[in-house]
Formats: sequence, C-alpha cells, structure tokens
Amino acid sequence: MNWKKVLLIAFALVLTLGLVACGGADAGQEIDQDAQNVETIADDAVTGEDALRIVVVTSPSGVDDGSFNQNNYEGVLAFIEAGGNATVNTVREPEMDNAVSAVEQIVANYDIIVLPGFQFAGITPVAEANPETYFILVDTFPVDEAGDEVTLDNVYAMRFAEQESGFLAGIAAALSTESGNVAFVGGGAIPPVVNYQFGFEAGVNYANANLDANAELVNLSAFAGTDVRDINVGGNYVGTFNDEATGKQIGDALIAEGADVIFVAAGGSGNGVFTAAKEADGVFVIGCDVDQFDDGTDGDRNVVLTSALKVMDLQVQKQLDAIVAGTFAGGNSVLTAADDATGIVTADGRQQLSAETITALEAALAAMNEGTIVPPGNFSEDSVDDFPGL
Repeated sequence: MNWKKVLLIAFALVLTLGLVACGGADAGQEIDQDAQNVETIADDAVTGEDALRIVVVTSPSGVDDGSFNQNNYEGVLAFIEAGGNATVNTVREPEMDNAVSAVEQIVANYDIIVLPGFQFAGITPVAEANPETYFILVDTFPVDEAGDEVTLDNVYAMRFAEQESGFLAGIAAALSTESGNVAFVGGGAIPPVVNYQFGFEAGVNYANANLDANAELVNLSAFAGTDVRDINVGGNYVGTFNDEATGKQIGDALIAEGADVIFVAAGGSGNGVFTAAKEADGVFVIGCDVDQFDDGTDGDRNVVLTSALKVMDLQVQKQLDAIVAGTFAGGNSVLTAADDATGIVTADGRQQLSAETITALEAALAAMNEGTIVPPGNFSEDSVDDFPGL
C-alpha cells in the first residue's frame, strides 16, 4: 500500500495539526482575525528596498497560538533580530483545505514563504510555478497530485522524529510518578502524534527495564486511537485538536485511574487535560512541542513536570540563514536529536525533575545522538516492546 497516499488522505481529514501542543500564552502580537488580511508584524525590521519579504501562512490558530505556529514564527523573528535584512508578514487561513489556495493568492508578493503544517503538502504546483520563491515547509513533505512525495529545488521541507522527544518524556514520567501510573493523551492519531505516543511508551518501558522504574501505562479503551494504517494504536485520543471539554473528560478519567503524570500532545484539546491536572492533587502534565511551563501555573504551584520539544524555530532560522548565505538546498529531511531538532526541557526553573532524572535524560539523549537508541515511530519496524535499547 502507498502510505504516502494514505497519509495525504488522512491529513485532509484532520483540522488542526498546527495545535499539537497545548494552547499557550499570548505572544503579545496583534494578529488580524480576518482570513486573508496580511499584517506587517515587524515594521521596525525594514532596512531597505532590498529587504527579503517573508510571510508565514498558518492554520486558524495563527502565530500567537503559544505553540506550533508561534514557534515557527519565532524562528523568523530570531533571524531578523540576529541581523537578517527582512520583513515578516503573517496570513491566518481559517480553512485548512484552502491553505494552498491562500498561498497561491499571495506568492507573487514574497521572496520566502514559511508554511507550518501538513495542510501545505499540496504546495508543489505553486512552488513549481514560482521557482524564484523559496518555500520552507514544516511537518510535511511536498507531494504530487497522486500523493507521492517529491523534492523541489526551491522547497526545503522538514519533518521531525517526535518519537525521540516522546521517548525522553516517557523516561521522565516513569522516573517521576508517585502512583506508578502514567498516560499519554493525543489529539488525533496522525503520524506526528503517534510518533510522540510510541516514543513515550517506549521510554516508559526503557525506564522500567534499565533505570529501576516501575510505571504502568494507563489506556482507556473507549479513547483508543486508530492511525492512518487503520490500526488500533491504543493510547488516549480526543479525536481532534480543538475539543477542550473532551480533553478534560479524558484527563479526569485518567486521574481517576491513578495516572499522576500525563504527556499531552493534543493541541487545544490538551487545555482540558491541563485543567484536570490543576483541579487534582499531585498530578503533573508533560508539555509538547514547546516549553509549556508557563501554561502550568496554578496559584503558587505549577503542574508542568517538563516539556517534550520539537525545535522548529531553530530549523526555520537555519534555512533563512542558508538563503542569505547562498547555500540553500531544496530537499526533504527528517530531523532528529543529532540535528538539535528534538529534546526535552531540563533548564533550571522550567521543569520539576529530580537531578537523577535529568542525568538519565541526558544519557538517553546522548545515546540517541549516537544512534545507539532508536525509539519506534508510527511506521517503524520495531515495536514499542522490542525496539533496540530494551
């Protein structure tokens, strides 16, 4: 079976991958709510007529979503703040199936187009018709009309080994749980989220086998996920990324089953899990995609144990630097820990991990960098139970 075609079809059914991480703090930017209204965000970055014209086109959550889209946008801002001669505008497209058309309408106005989200997989004809324009795709590869992956000279597309960050989250959960019960909550069972899930489950198993942990995974059968292969992958899935009420329902149910550490990769739905944790005693969540520590504040305590990372801002900035340097090369890449693209928060004041847990996480990250630990993902040959390292 052609899994690329299956993926393309499945992606079309999901409304908000751009919200994999929980909704977070306001970025402090004034973003126009209208569908096609483009607003200059960094007017003070304009340095002359030769400035690169950059646009970030996003899902309905916009660049102030506190998570996925914002992290990509911050990569552009970092490029400008580091001296990049550029301006940046944003477009918030409310209809996911209109994403490519939205780009087609504005492509002539920009030198570089940053596209966060699977909904831009079909950008190929637009990119081919505009060979002088650079495209940076995040979380998807370009495909042709048949749904087959293609590479284009003017398109750099990146996906991530989310299972690596999930693996670290699993170790953190297993070594931190007091009840001995941990859980994963996802939005929809699409590959990036299933990658997180499988990595998390493998990390828990690894900690049990190698680090003297004793943790069990709590799965609610009523919320098991079915992935793009039509396989039941278990876990706890809301089914969408914008259903906070069901997210809270699942969070409450997991807590009732004894889970005291919950890894949340569910977008806006995950806000409900955060709320459930805040209403409980001794329950922690692990954030996703970006550092979500601020989202865990609850009076004088914080419910975020740590956050699994997908370092998109750095990768976007690298490609912008390459364009300026004349070293940009189109292609499709799966980025890993070795690319500084995955990881987990261990910085002081941004997590609540023990020193022993941080040491274990650093060792696991080093092993992934070396390739001696390879966590399973959605399409790995190795299962969660028998991947190398167990």
